[in-house]
Amino acid sequence: MRRGRWRTLGSALVRVILVWAVSTLTMLALAGVLPDFRLQSGDGDSVTEIGLTAAWGAGAFGLLSALVWPVLVRALLLVPALVLGLLVFFLNGSLLLLALSLIPSGRGEVAPETAVVVAAVMSAVASATSTALAVRDDEAYRRRLHRLADRRRRRTRHKGAPGPGEAAPGLVFLQLDGVGYETLRQAAGSGLMPTVAGLLDGSHRLTAWRTDWSSQTGASQLGILHGSTFDVPAFRWYEKDTGEVVVCNRPTSAAELQRRAIARTGDGGLLTLDGASRGNLFSGGADQLALVLSVSARRGRANRSRAGYFAYFCDPANAVRTALSFVAEVAREIGQSLRARLRGERPRVARGGLYPLIRAFATVVERDVVVAAVIGDMLAGRAAIYADLVAYDEVAHHSGPHGRDTDRVLARLDRSLALLARVAEHVPREYRIVLLSDHGQSPGETFLGRYGLTLKDLVRAGCGLPVSRRAGRTPSGAEARAAVLAALHRPVEEGAQAHPGRGPDPVVLASGNLGLISFPDLPGRASRERIERAHPALLATLANHPGIGFLLVDGEVLGPGGRVARLDEPGAAEELLARFGPGAARAVRRTDAFPHVADVMVNSAYEPGTGAVHAFEEQIGSHGGLGGEQGHPFLMWPTELSEPEADLVGAEAVHDVLRRWLREADGPQVPLPPPVDGAGRAAGVAGVTGVAGVDGVTGVAGVSVEPAGRPVEEPRPGGGKSGSLPSAGVPARDEIR
Repeated sequence: MRRGRWRTLGSALVRVILVWAVSTLTMLALAGVLPDFRLQSGDGDSVTEIGLTAAWGAGAFGLLSALVWPVLVRALLLVPALVLGLLVFFLNGSLLLLALSLIPSGRGEVAPETAVVVAAVMSAVASATSTALAVRDDEAYRRRLHRLADRRRRRTRHKGAPGPGEAAPGLVFLQLDGVGYETLRQAAGSGLMPTVAGLLDGSHRLTAWRTDWSSQTGASQLGILHGSTFDVPAFRWYEKDTGEVVVCNRPTSAAELQRRAIARTGDGGLLTLDGASRGNLFSGGADQLALVLSVSARRGRANRSRAGYFAYFCDPANAVRTALSFVAEVAREIGQSLRARLRGERPRVARGGLYPLIRAFATVVERDVVVAAVIGDMLAGRAAIYADLVAYDEVAHHSGPHGRDTDRVLARLDRSLALLARVAEHVPREYRIVLLSDHGQSPGETFLGRYGLTLKDLVRAGCGLPVSRRAGRTPSGAEARAAVLAALHRPVEEGAQAHPGRGPDPVVLASGNLGLISFPDLPGRASRERIERAHPALLATLANHPGIGFLLVDGEVLGPGGRVARLDEPGAAEELLARFGPGAARAVRRTDAFPHVADVMVNSAYEPGTGAVHAFEEQIGSHGGLGGEQGHPFLMWPTELSEPEADLVGAEAVHDVLRRWLREADGPQVPLPPPVDGAGRAAGVAGVTGVAGVDGVTGVAGVSVEPAGRPVEEPRPGGGKSGSLPSAGVPARDEIR
């Protein structure tokens, strides 16, 4: 044992010396190339003296980077993440200036602007050298992983975690946001995603599943993580009882939706047992959280929702690499947008303003931070990890779901998957990687671009209200925008639309190719008769417009040419909605039963031959309603797990499958009875009380708990049946250690 320790220390010392030597040579090379950087006195020095000066400077810079950089980043944790990314170069250059000031006789001198360049190059070279040496030394790498695993086991032993040799296989659920079933198949078959293709050829199987009518991340991820999509009619909707607009990517709304789902199912979520949630809208009941939107609105010392940024940026090489990639992605988007304009590509939407920065954040910063967080979770041996990569979804909204722009994003996502697969070969427990998506993307020209007016303009015209002569634009509500605003500590609100005033003007909202119309002055859900009495021309104007496929109005489906189908008449809705695919009538019928369904639900026209829809937002790749690939995401699982049902419909069904796979990994579980207080009442169920991002929810599995004044919904059949035990009494931690 003693000989092994000495061998480990010797190997580590050799790596330090080699990295120091490479850094010294890099500093010498930069001093010879850059005019404002010197490593000798004014009188001139010998080659030996210059070399010793470089070695001193490189050593001091490396030591300061190892000791001071993590402290600086932690001190700046409350700084917005994007601002921290911009400060990377300044901080790194400052450390180099400090290192050179420590060289005896003042031989080191560099201009401040040159120090930034020198520090960036040296950090990147040192990181690459250290990584290469660690990879070559497989034994040292494996020993480090085992030490990390043992350290974590000692920390969690008191929580009932398995001891050495007892850990069951863990599960990594990696969500490729917006990647449809056919898109993944084509990318794998064409060689664009070789890692996915390799998994499908050997260890994994692939199937499609169908979303509900609301084919968007808010509903799908809430159903996947928390087992309920009830009363989520769209990405955004107006609630008459509160007078507010709920938006799935607004932190306060996400927290409320998560609270409602937990109250309905009586269960904390998919990840309540030793779980980690990374880059998601919802926590899933995980103890370990980072970049989770539903907790980002919390205030106080306990909230470290941006700790994922700290865990990643505490390595200066990571910070430099991501910052450079961010700049490159901004330039790439500007170039691709300019090329599309010069070629006159159609359809096309505006891609200026802040969009290049939002795209770079989604495709570079968030991807790098989430992947690094998942790697950390795997090294720590956590049982269940769920992470969302939003890169493809963001680019597809503005560039279309198929083309060179999205192909490059898919290729980079495949490389991220390959990295995770390589890490899984060395971690202290076996991991099974499950890939899935929350929805697909349907192409098509926007409603505004095709017909010259927005849905809101058409509604106002049908109501006899004045319409602006200049057609306005409905801004895109992609998920990445909320992540950027949360990283900048900015509220995710939508101006006056967040709290529409009560009055005769209708509230018109868009969720991809799904539109919602509500009349604040009509209490409750308005019937067709009341709407036609108040606005006689509206429903006919909408139903007969060529860009609209059908309307839902209080239990009736209205189509073009005066066609009407009541949902309670067997077969009527199925016939009218046949062009939208199997299951369309079932999805519409389910949404019609939601308490907060809009007075009028509008689905755009759909062209089965091309798969095209018309988004009511500024998106040429959209999702949110019925029609085309948007409603057909995928599920890809290792063959060691049981086969899912042949026809998966709805995110709640996917949740049940993932629950079953967790049970298969953990073995049979015996639920613990809820604690009983002195009065003989159940005091609550772990995983419901104190779940991250949910305040004021206490209940027993299978019992819904709602605040006073709100209707209590019956639990979903099968709700609350968990294959893994919640972490009793463990406070949620929004950090990566």
